[in-house]
Amino acid sequence: MSTTTPATRGTTPGSTPASDDVRAAVRTHYAALVEPEGSTRGCCGGSAPVSLELGYSEADLAAVPEGADLGLGCGNPQAIAALRPGETVLDLGCGAGFDVFLAARAVGPTGHVIGVDMTPEMLTRARANARAGEVANVEFRLGEIEHLPVADASVDVVISNCVVNLSPEQQQVVDEAYRVLRPGGRLAISDVVTTAELPADVRADLDLVAACVTGASTVDAVTAMLEQAGFTDVRVVPVDATRELPTTWDPAGDVRDYVVSASIEGTRPVGA
Repeated sequence: MSTTTPATRGTTPGSTPASDDVRAAVRTHYAALVEPEGSTRGCCGGSAPVSLELGYSEADLAAVPEGADLGLGCGNPQAIAALRPGETVLDLGCGAGFDVFLAARAVGPTGHVIGVDMTPEMLTRARANARAGEVANVEFRLGEIEHLPVADASVDVVISNCVVNLSPEQQQVVDEAYRVLRPGGRLAISDVVTTAELPADVRADLDLVAACVTGASTVDAVTAMLEQAGFTDVRVVPVDATRELPTTWDPAGDVRDYVVSASIEGTRPVGA
């Protein structure tokens, strides 16, 4: 989701970053994005034009509070979520609230949207955006997506935009998404998948963790994670329209041969 940040360099070439190091690198990077002097570029370029390329409309951009769209996504989970009025929605890694505010509009005043993020600076921005936009049917909670501060079987839809790949414990993230969904609830996320084996130096680079490259998994691996958690009707579909976007994720190289965005869906079975 970003340009590289020299401060996070230092991983031993060929080694795998430790979980704590991954979280620290991601948290530091995304905290910097909301600082006045911070970068406005995310893993997919980070601007309104990029959001339009990802499938959002001009109306979507105009409908959210100013400052909510930081351009940090790699797709448009709203396009596959099929949100309905009155539903409760959870956004994993909500950032400044862009997808939360769009979901709030879709579910209406009888619905509710929860955003969870581990970066306090992002939540401060998101809450300020909610106040500025007078959006009443949203809330933002501090927490890690591997340990969601959300009750069992309490939401109808889980969405996320290019965040699961940032976790060093992705199976735990998927398990948590399943836990908080009501039976019959659905998962609808955009994320990054690999199309070829990542080189060892890429896997070891903490900069490329925050750039949504290092943590990407194969389509088969993502499918297996969802099925292991208990999801049915699993679909992991690469999005061809995003194949050129990785050129902005790693200015020092070209990762188009290795990663692409994908739409990822699954359902918690009724009665489960």
